[in-house]
Amino acid sequence: MIQVTDETFQEQVLQSALPVLVDFWAEWCGPCKMITPAVEYVADRYQGQLAVAKMDVDANPNTPAQLGIMGIPTLILFKQGEEVERVVGYRPQEALAAVLAPHLG
Repeated sequence: MIQVTDETFQEQVLQSALPVLVDFWAEWCGPCKMITPAVEYVADRYQGQLAVAKMDVDANPNTPAQLGIMGIPTLILFKQGEEVERVVGYRPQEALAAVLAPHLG
């Protein structure tokens, strides 16, 4: 998983050749910690088809604000620079994978 910031979001997410799942989280967020294994599972399952990134919303407030993120965890799948899927709140790994699968090769 890559760490993205407000400064690197454009290059690492929007300009990526692969679809990118961004996990917007914060250290103090319990549900964010709960969803981490599901995000890691998706990263392993779709290795080579999907990049996975994490963005700390406390350290990087601009991008989440621009995207209208109101609560965390929020996972957004970007494909060719466009948002194609948004998941808010905890999801088990198989449910998360099922949401992403239609967007991946």
